[in-house]
Formats: sequence, structure tokens, C-alpha cells
Amino acid sequence: MAFYWPLLAALVFGYVLGSIPFGLLLTRAAGLGDVRQIGSGNIGATNVLRTGNKGLAAATLLLDMLKGTAAVLVAGLWGPDLGLLAGLGAFLGHLFPVWLGFRGGKGVATYLGVLAAFSWQVALIFAAVWLLVALATRYSSLSALLATVAAPLAMWFVYGSGDRAVLLALMTLLVFWKHRANISRLIAGTESRIGAAK
Repeated sequence: MAFYWPLLAALVFGYVLGSIPFGLLLTRAAGLGDVRQIGSGNIGATNVLRTGNKGLAAATLLLDMLKGTAAVLVAGLWGPDLGLLAGLGAFLGHLFPVWLGFRGGKGVATYLGVLAAFSWQVALIFAAVWLLVALATRYSSLSALLATVAAPLAMWFVYGSGDRAVLLALMTLLVFWKHRANISRLIAGTESRIGAAK
């Protein structure tokens, strides 16, 4: 049993760090109210942008990324397996924060933060796919979905089969699940485009 305690501790550490709702905290601190009451109701950077404050949206994006990166790097000091579990914990904490009734963000920024801690090269591939799809379609959701598909594939090809690619594939499935409403709107042709009024 003693073997499992460090694994559980890494997972819990990551979860607690990932569950910090920076989008909600920043918008409240700026006097903009509850970000869950506007736009999509999401606590992530895309919805924070709908407040009209680009600085807060950028800060939310950066902080949501950093909590994933920090979880992996800090826990990883005690071993790569602990880093993996902490990264998963941070991602789950962002998606399902206990403080908000397990209704959190969609996980894309935290996904990228975890990915950056694994490999900056693959993180650049993620960012490139996101940017190219966004420029071509102006759909933020589609950009995120395709980027999260590319990430585990790129991890597999760059590093070969391994735990990181498997973990990213699992996280990709969760991103798709959190985007199921967006996917329905994309299919129906009613999804909001980047820069369009909500």
C-alpha cells in the first residue's frame, strides 16, 4: 500500500492545482461579475474574452496553462510517473473542480500546459494546428478539437509509444466530451465563429 501513496498524492496535488478557477477569480476581481453568467457560461479564456477584456482573457489562458505545466514539473521532480499523474490530476481538476460543483472549463489551455511540460516541440505542433484551423475556419472549438487530436499522434511519432501519448489520448477524449455541444453546433452550422457577436 505504501507504494500507492505517492501516486495518490501526485494525483491529488495536480487536481487541487488544476481546480483553481482563474477565469472566475480574475473576472470577479476586475469587477466584471460572474463569468458563468455570460456567453457560454464557461470559466475558460474564450468566455472571459466575451467580457471585452482581452487582458483578462490572456491572463486566464496563461494561468490555466501554467497550472498544468506546474503540476507536471513539480511532481515530476519525484519521478516521471508522478508527473504524469499530476498532469492528469490538473486536467481533471480544471474540468471538474469540486469548488464549482464539478462544473469547470473545457480543458484546452490546461491540456496545452500539461503538453508543454512533456514536450515543447509537440506543444508547438498543437499551437500550429490550432492557429491554422482558426485562421481557415474561425472556429475556436474546431481548432481545439483538431489540435488535441494532433497532440497524441505527434507525441507517438516523436517519442514512440509511451505513457505520455496514451495520457494525451485519454485527455483528448475528455476534451471531445466537454465539447459535445460545440460539436453538435458545428454539425448544424450554428457554432459561433471567432470575432462574431455572441
